[in-house]
Amino acid sequence: MSDKFRPGDAVEWNSHGGIAKGKVKKKLTSRTTIKGHQVAASMDNPEYLVETGQGGQAAHKPGALRKRPG
Repeated sequence: MSDKFRPGDAVEWNSHGGIAKGKVKKKLTSRTTIKGHQVAASMDNPEYLVETGQGGQAAHKPGALRKRPG
């Protein structure tokens, strides 16, 4: 299976405040902690670390992200 997203890809996702935008920083394939929250990523269940323009970071499952044009 090929990677759905690559570092630097511009993406958007649904957030409690509307549509959030950011860039993919890296693919997560092992358990990690972001902002005090456990992310249960694995090789079979990867997540993507994304960063907003304001510097906020979060992990999202591939199905929650959409590539932004250009």
